[in-house]
Amino acid sequence: MRHDGCMSTKTTPKQRRQLANLGPIEQIRAGQMPRRLVQLLAGLALYGFSLALVLRGTLGATPWDVLSTGLIRFIPVSFGTMTIISSAFVLLLWIPLKQKPGLGTIANAFLVGIAADATLATIGEAESLWARIALMLGGIFLNGVATAMYIGSQLGPGPRDGLMTGLSRVSGKSIRLVRTGIEVTVVALGFALGGALGVATVIYALAIGPLAQWMLPWFTIDLKMPQPTAQDIPSGL
Repeated sequence: MRHDGCMSTKTTPKQRRQLANLGPIEQIRAGQMPRRLVQLLAGLALYGFSLALVLRGTLGATPWDVLSTGLIRFIPVSFGTMTIISSAFVLLLWIPLKQKPGLGTIANAFLVGIAADATLATIGEAESLWARIALMLGGIFLNGVATAMYIGSQLGPGPRDGLMTGLSRVSGKSIRLVRTGIEVTVVALGFALGGALGVATVIYALAIGPLAQWMLPWFTIDLKMPQPTAQDIPSGL
């Protein structure tokens, strides 16, 4: 998020904020828990709400939701329940990768699906094309906000984000390559099952990264990082 140039060395507070690489216990001890919990829960609720808006636009679904909408054609559960089931399955894949979940990881696995089902139960499908486009674009934009909110709370990655970073670490491949491989795979499986593949799938895949990156500095909460002790500082400094 930070851009260093030769013209000036000044950065704004938002530019100086960085995501910390913390374990589950460190995440909890890092301070500002009330604010972080509120932002996490609000972000996850908004995430589920935004997924439902995209679905109500009936112009396709996000890559992972293409798979979920395909699976519910054969398994008699709601979309939100399938989202929870798939999140639990993805978390099992963390075990051989030795990924460590945080509080946000567990909350993500359950709350997104619950929020999506609640939204789908209250919002019907749009009739006009323009309304469907508005639901699709609004849902994708809000999903970018939600992604920045829950990641910025620094309470652990979501199940799918953790799978991506874990596979990248183990394989030595770039995050971009691993994410592309995962999403192509789930879209292909979902499409084979009759999932909701459409223009929204393509727009989401292209837009969500830039949207989240743009908004993340606004939602990343500064943490109280442990200060190095005298024994941690090399004697030559």
